[in-house]
Amino acid sequence: MRYLPLTDTDRAAMLDVIGAPSVDALFADVPSDLYLDGPIEGLPLAAGEMAVEKHMRGLSKQNLAAADAAFFCGAGAYRHHVPATVDHIIQRGEFLTAYTPYQPEIAQGTLQMLFEFQTQVARLYGCEIANASMYDGSTACWEAIVMAARLTKRNRIFITDGVHPHYVSVAQTMAKFTPGDVDYAYPVARAEVGEDAICASIDEETSCVVVQYPDIMGRIPDLQQIADAAHEKGALLIVVNTEPVALGALEAPGNLGADIVVGEGQSIGVGLQFGGPYLGLFAITNRKHVRQMPGRLCGETVDADGKRGFVLTLSTREQHIRREKATSNICTNSGLCALAFSVHMTLLGEKGLTALAAENHRLACQAADRLAQVPGVTVMNDAFFNEFTIMVDTDARQLVRDLAKQDILAGVSLGRLYPDGDGRENGLVIAVTETNTEEDFEILASALQEALS
Repeated sequence: MRYLPLTDTDRAAMLDVIGAPSVDALFADVPSDLYLDGPIEGLPLAAGEMAVEKHMRGLSKQNLAAADAAFFCGAGAYRHHVPATVDHIIQRGEFLTAYTPYQPEIAQGTLQMLFEFQTQVARLYGCEIANASMYDGSTACWEAIVMAARLTKRNRIFITDGVHPHYVSVAQTMAKFTPGDVDYAYPVARAEVGEDAICASIDEETSCVVVQYPDIMGRIPDLQQIADAAHEKGALLIVVNTEPVALGALEAPGNLGADIVVGEGQSIGVGLQFGGPYLGLFAITNRKHVRQMPGRLCGETVDADGKRGFVLTLSTREQHIRREKATSNICTNSGLCALAFSVHMTLLGEKGLTALAAENHRLACQAADRLAQVPGVTVMNDAFFNEFTIMVDTDARQLVRDLAKQDILAGVSLGRLYPDGDGRENGLVIAVTETNTEEDFEILASALQEALS
């Protein structure tokens, strides 16, 4: 396809149609201090191909991969073992090249996979219906919020303090363009979730209560108590889950009163990959709400010969058909990542997921016990799955940077997640999975003891 640049006349005509005075006006939401005022410092205007390749290889060597370090980072993205079978299957031509399965007669394999993926997510979340995935957990969370507003006809969005701050940031950004009013306060680093205070904050103007399970500090909220309080006020409960492996050990949110369950599916089948791509999961407990559900939905049917088949269904909810009345502007799904999730989940099965969850929790408890022996370290949590928060006697941000120089990725500091300070800078979120070993625990404990002495 040729590149045909626009003329000044073309640009002027387009700006006139959308009512913008200039191209720069389209970027009004980008802070002015982030604009470039000239070429990037140190980057030549031109270079030969071999020189560029050499330079990029040098930059890549500065990365420290999870597999090459004692790795304890989590906070929404987790390192799990992904069987080689997953990569083998997702690279098959019929999956790797398939994109939009609008023509079911030539996309039955993709559609059947998505149908089975939906079934797996619905069962994992304890819900009636799941969609065919979304971009990631944070965008799925926002889509749940606007769905709740449509259903309740209310605008107060109550996000509890244990929700991942990146998810909160997405909601706050998107709420600028809707009538929604985000009610959120930064968390206090403490063992208690504070369910009583959460329940007391729900009123008749609340459209939804957003709760993370387990939350950003590894705490496990009492969803049933919060669900009962929300429903009493006519609000919906949205549960966010960033670690789906946890649901191999914890009760499914849909069974505890959640109306909408969303989350990040990266832990199952999808590697860390230096930040993406990932996939968002989305499910609902009341099938009557399906037409307000965003995203693609695959359904089972029969063809002209009565044979089982699969199609994209209820598509009038989507923006490619009814743009002005669509439930979402997301018009695709993370199909390849959803396939990886489905393949890995199929390999695990119910018993395998339960066993994997048990191993994660066992190792996390072992790590917490070992770190609690280090002078200057306090394990904050009373209960957790595979992630917990420790408090140290120094700024955890600098501690993480110092340990990284020793090839120890010690976790995610609360000061990084909440850079305003206010007592959280000494907190460090530690994640442990089946990929960690006792040797890793000793390496981390010894490094912490030396750094804090």
